[in-house]
Amino acid sequence: MDATTTAALAVEGLGKSYAEGNQRRTVLADVSFEVAPGECVALLGRSGSGKSTLLNLLAGIDQPDAGDVRIMGQSVTAMGEPALTLLRRRHIGFIYQFFNLIPTLTVAENLSLPLELNGARAARRRERIAELLGKVGLDGREGAFPDQLSGGEQQRVAIARAIIHEPALVLADEPTGNLDAQTGHRVLELLAHLFRDEGHTLILVTHSREVSEIADRIFAVDQGRLSEHTESLSW
Repeated sequence: MDATTTAALAVEGLGKSYAEGNQRRTVLADVSFEVAPGECVALLGRSGSGKSTLLNLLAGIDQPDAGDVRIMGQSVTAMGEPALTLLRRRHIGFIYQFFNLIPTLTVAENLSLPLELNGARAARRRERIAELLGKVGLDGREGAFPDQLSGGEQQRVAIARAIIHEPALVLADEPTGNLDAQTGHRVLELLAHLFRDEGHTLILVTHSREVSEIADRIFAVDQGRLSEHTESLSW
């Protein structure tokens, strides 16, 4: 990354442990890395390796025992809850394994929420919703409810919702983990294409080597440590 470019995400000396009975279990220890704007980074590891804990720390959902997280130069760990809420609302998008669409809202209403929270006008909301539904292949489904969509279609809506407010950073937690292999592959291809096209920065947490193939860089999370890998991993 160019020295004059502010990192989309910078992590320095991050540590986290939890109490287990009379002892503490270290989940993450001295984790440091940077992600450039527009880059896709995969965090790959076994279940229980600390991937989701790291993602929660990056988003400010949980607080570290040590270290710092900065998003576009802003220290997440130094923020109070009101400032964190604004940061997430304006600059972070989330993609979850189980979609997390609001079941009582239509596709358009689910997509509109992040824009409404950021004060976008109605005309801009309609324009952006139509644009992204076209990109994810769901033209004409604005009025459908989540339970009227397949799992793959719901995840496509969730991807669109994550980027509709043009965040600096998108955090994806096992985005194909709740889909069958064929549907997951199609969603993965869409994710890769859409993020290159839109130019977002993506942190992708996964235990799947296939999912990690869309990434510019791959980091392995193992026994609380983070290491960058340029070759096949053993799991």
